[in-house]
Amino acid sequence: MPLPKRIVSRKDEITSDFMKEVEIHMLDILEGRATHMYRIKHFAERLFIHPTHLSNTIYLTTGKSPCDFLVARLMEYTYKLLQDPAIPIAEVSERLTFDEPTNFTKFFKQNAGITPRMYRKQLGLMKQAA
Repeated sequence: MPLPKRIVSRKDEITSDFMKEVEIHMLDILEGRATHMYRIKHFAERLFIHPTHLSNTIYLTTGKSPCDFLVARLMEYTYKLLQDPAIPIAEVSERLTFDEPTNFTKFFKQNAGITPRMYRKQLGLMKQAA
């Protein structure tokens, strides 16, 4: 039995609203207006729905969890910030609302496969080779 159109459109609306909220929050972080990273429950509150409903809806619509989208956006911004050698890694960590630089390093290594310092070193090697 197919889902009624009203349910399908609400699912897409929630997903779209979530994506917009992620972008707004990431910009707030980069511009220093946010002091902590939102969790799924914060996004759900902003959308006036239950966190489980948000997670299930995002997964049904995209095949990915809401956290996957947050991590992807955070990594995009991390790569951009790390490309500027004038910004110390500890400052990148602070800008991205990590409590400790070591937590940032663990997060980056888990998602990029290398440490932020190694990433910068690779960028330096690529610039020298070019």
